[in-house]
Amino acid sequence: MATKVYIVYYSMYGHVERLAEEIKKGAASVEGVEAKLWQVAETLPEEVLAKMSAPPKSDVPIITPNELAEADGFVFGFPTRFGMMAAQFKAFLDATGGLWRTQTLAGKPAGIFYSTGSQGGGQETTALTAITQLVHHGMIFVPIGYTFGAGMFEMEKVKGGSPYGAGTFAGDGSRQPSELELEQAFHQGKYIAAITKKLKGTA
Repeated sequence: MATKVYIVYYSMYGHVERLAEEIKKGAASVEGVEAKLWQVAETLPEEVLAKMSAPPKSDVPIITPNELAEADGFVFGFPTRFGMMAAQFKAFLDATGGLWRTQTLAGKPAGIFYSTGSQGGGQETTALTAITQLVHHGMIFVPIGYTFGAGMFEMEKVKGGSPYGAGTFAGDGSRQPSELELEQAFHQGKYIAAITKKLKGTA
């Protein structure tokens, strides 16, 4: 039976979604792993999104809280808002009370990835403050540490991400994830998928 890894994200302008796509590729590259993309529901009305120049959402299916129970492992992604996860993703997690009561997600591994507007915009705090959500569910936080190797020490180019997980810088919105940031995202997907498979095999 395949190990299921769900990549669940919120993306307003597409930066987080681009990372999610690479994370899925990385997870799917592990034999015996089935990786699936999900996005969480939007909470802002269409007229507000239009004023913010947000593009239409992709056709990636919208997940409901109870569907999390089907997965063996997760990678959660979101943009930052003042150094913490966007409210849309927090609203989704706030709706997981039923899973919390039964501790359905306890013992399942989860990683985090993110996008910020600037270098001081929350590349670490966004992940750090999100860990509390995993803790209350009894989930196992899986950081990538420095397993990405030399790419973690890139100093000549702007690069998002940290030992907490893959990341990118959106800037004013025009900057897209770099090749190195996408490689790190692929690595994160592969790394967490391998750990998820290992944990499932010993359960």
